[in-house]
Amino acid sequence: MEQRYEDEMEIDLMELFMVLVHYLWVIILAAVIVGGAGFAFSRFVITPTYESTTRILVLNRQDTGSSNLTYSDLQLGTSLTKDYPELIQSRYVVEKVIADFGLNTTYEKFISKVAVTTKSDSRIIDITITDPDPLLAKELADALRDIAAERIVEVTDIQAVNMVDEGNIPDKPSNPSVPKWTLIGFLIGGFLAAAVVLVRYLLDDTIKSSEDIEKYLRLSTLGLIPLGQSEYDGQERKGRKKTTQTGGDGGKAKGKGGGSSINAGEQEDDIVDLSVQEQEQEKK
Repeated sequence: MEQRYEDEMEIDLMELFMVLVHYLWVIILAAVIVGGAGFAFSRFVITPTYESTTRILVLNRQDTGSSNLTYSDLQLGTSLTKDYPELIQSRYVVEKVIADFGLNTTYEKFISKVAVTTKSDSRIIDITITDPDPLLAKELADALRDIAAERIVEVTDIQAVNMVDEGNIPDKPSNPSVPKWTLIGFLIGGFLAAAVVLVRYLLDDTIKSSEDIEKYLRLSTLGLIPLGQSEYDGQERKGRKKTTQTGGDGGKAKGKGGGSSINAGEQEDDIVDLSVQEQEQEKK
């Protein structure tokens, strides 16, 4: 029970918040870098694609000369609307479009660029083609519509399929969305940076203050012994000593040419000290 108590870790949410605030510049920097990478990738690497959509209306009328539509005609036409997308995307229709345009592609690859949608309680069908070439996307959408209309009339005994809208020539790419990629990259970068900061903080179990001693070791601090200035400057003095010795080597070289140096001055002091000692010995 005691071991279980010792293994528990108390998390202060306010302390975590202050850690995030302290490293806020790191989080923002990571978000900007990843967001910029997402912008560059979507803007210069991904090939833009364009969508062209055409619309058709299918009426279940055997007598097109009559202008009156019965409720059964409308209800039957609505129920058959679910079958039309399958006919539009059938292998017969798609392979005929591929053959007419002489495309070097397969049925599976072409069908991945086709989207057929129908709205609920509606007999209008939208046929959308996605392609890197906007003009080709429009031509493929119109060709798929015409061939599919003939196939629907042939298979379902519908006398006519009416065109609602021709395929449009898109002037803006539908994919990729540069602002979307940039925003996603910005959010991912900020989230990952914040996660790294929090994980490093939670895994850091070093003692930093007297409060940490009382909190983690459950010991009371009777007093604090501050470090002396010499202990703080010890490493700095060692660095200075090394620098002086390095400069002294150059001073010796300069001393030979008549210049002054630190080591040359130290040698002169040593000579003076020896002279004084010799004089004192002669007096004795």
